[in-house]
Amino acid sequence: MSIKLTDRHRVGSTALELPPMGFGAAHLGGMYHRVSGETAHATLKAAWDGGVRYFDSAPFYGRGLSEHRVGDFLIDQPRAEFLLTTKVGRYFRRPADPKTFDRTPWGGGLNMEIVWDYSYDGVMRSYEQSLLRLGLDSVDALLIHDPEASLGSNPDGPRMEDMVRSGIKALEELKASGQIKAIGMGLNAAPSLLTFASQVPLDFSIVAMPYTLLDQSALGTGLKRCLEHNISVIIGAPYASGILATGPGPNARYGYGIASDEVQDKVRRIQAVCLTHGVSLQAAALQFPLAHPAVVSVIPGGARPEEVTSNIGYLQEAIPAGFWGDLKAAGLIDAGAPVPV
Repeated sequence: MSIKLTDRHRVGSTALELPPMGFGAAHLGGMYHRVSGETAHATLKAAWDGGVRYFDSAPFYGRGLSEHRVGDFLIDQPRAEFLLTTKVGRYFRRPADPKTFDRTPWGGGLNMEIVWDYSYDGVMRSYEQSLLRLGLDSVDALLIHDPEASLGSNPDGPRMEDMVRSGIKALEELKASGQIKAIGMGLNAAPSLLTFASQVPLDFSIVAMPYTLLDQSALGTGLKRCLEHNISVIIGAPYASGILATGPGPNARYGYGIASDEVQDKVRRIQAVCLTHGVSLQAAALQFPLAHPAVVSVIPGGARPEEVTSNIGYLQEAIPAGFWGDLKAAGLIDAGAPVPV
């Protein structure tokens, strides 16, 4: 399969068209450590110079820091030449005591207190704050962020009720007025493609973990529903939050935690097939999801310029067809999973 960063794939039935790979900016918010402004700018420049033109951020990433970093770079680029998505569901206020405020899980992020709000006013406030942080007057699409997490983070009850009742009206108004081209949802778990994504009309969804080289559990359920309802899918964590980029090891991450022995063993077996065919694990991880007809893009992250440059190379690496057949024969990927040809 020949993949080019200049290719474009339509999102649902909208006017938005995305390239096969973008840049996920979570790391620039200080996911594991603070990324300096200089390094963030160099990383985004490496992406731009390599041909990346799609960038995804969120208020949650670094409690606003990721959007600041992304906007600081994109503000000097021609607006017609890039695509930008961010998310709604959280806005910020000054903490009561900044000196003792706990920034967990974004230790390298900003001292800003999160306020969950999926209502009409909350969506509009989140959108306006994002524009100010980005220093831009438009984004191409907005996503309802982390409805699964909202259940556990809100003592007053599920915020999706607020989204269904009024928040979706704000997003539909922004779309109807041309301020955004598409409405999406950011999800982490495979069942959420059936439970949360079905509650409001969507054009696309970013999914972090449910469809990777390690896990195709959403194949006959959530992804099937996406196909049936013309909902496009973006794979937000093609490296499964780390281990498919780093390989197995004591600090390898899977699902944003330390990978289990079972996951590590499976990666080692996939690596063995990679070695037989002269294929890099990272290239297989990036290219595999793109073969699914619902998937329009993958958005790996990066905290250093060389990581982004490597990703661009992995996307274009040639992979022999026999490689995928061997993975299926070994039971390492679902026998019914579409594969690159």
